[in-house]
Amino acid sequence: MVKGPLLKRFDDEIQKLERELKHELPKEIKRARELGDLRENAEYQAAKERQRLVQARVSMLQQRASQISLMNFEKLPRDRAGFGSTVELRELGGETVTYHLVMPEDAEPDKGWISTASPIGRAVVGKEEGDELEAPTPTGTRKFELLKLTTVHDG
Repeated sequence: MVKGPLLKRFDDEIQKLERELKHELPKEIKRARELGDLRENAEYQAAKERQRLVQARVSMLQQRASQISLMNFEKLPRDRAGFGSTVELRELGGETVTYHLVMPEDAEPDKGWISTASPIGRAVVGKEEGDELEAPTPTGTRKFELLKLTTVHDG
C-alpha cells in the first residue's frame, strides 16, 4: 500500500505519545501532587503543561494521518518528483544530499525532510532523474543534478 510508509511514522509517534499520556505523565502528576500546594508546585505545573502539549501533538498527528489517508496517491507522478518522493541531489561542484519531500508542517531539514513549498522542494517537484535544477535560497542560487528518484509508488 502506497500510504503505508507515510502513515507508519505518524502511527509510531502517536503510540509513543499515548503511552506517555496513559502511563508516564499520570505517575509524574501523582508524584508532584504528593509534594503539596499545587499553586506553587513547579513539578505539577510542568507535568500538566507537558500533558497539554502531548495531547495537542497527538490530535495534530491524528488529523494529519486522516488527511493523508484521504489523499489520492494515484494522482501523484510515478516518474517525476512530487509529494512523498525521496531525491538524491548532487550540488554542482559540491556534495550529495538526500531529501524527502513532505508537507510544510512536517518539514525537518535536519532529518532531510523538506517541504514541497521550500525553495529546493519547489525546484525539485516535477523533475526526473538526470535533470538539473536551480533553487533560489537566502544564500544565493544553488544548482543541483537529480541523481536518484524514489516516488511513493516505489516504496
